[in-house]
Amino acid sequence: VQLAESGGGLVQAGGSLRLSCVASGSTFSISAMGWYRQAPGQQRVLVAGIGNGDGNTYYADSVKGRFTISRDNAQNTMYLQMNSLKPEDTAVYYCNAKGYVIDYWGQGTQVTVSS
Repeated sequence: VQLAESGGGLVQAGGSLRLSCVASGSTFSISAMGWYRQAPGQQRVLVAGIGNGDGNTYYADSVKGRFTISRDNAQNTMYLQMNSLKPEDTAVYYCNAKGYVIDYWGQGTQVTVSS
């Protein structure tokens, strides 16, 4: 499975971005997916997660009410709609997909929010 993120960039505080993650390869093996982020000098943390067709979602407290995760299995694509962005949302955002045995990761996309 290969994951490719896009949609990052520079935005002012209060603005919006939508991240996309396109999966290719053995996508039939993917169950849950999620978005993680890693700020400089900090650990990578889960921001939002979504199940496979069960409607279950998870959001970190820091993004609840501002971020929305979704996926389109027909397009093998996962999205993260980010609204009301804050400077503390600045990080590299990574797409994650859980396979049968291992996790898959994208290369990351930089999100920078200026104050």
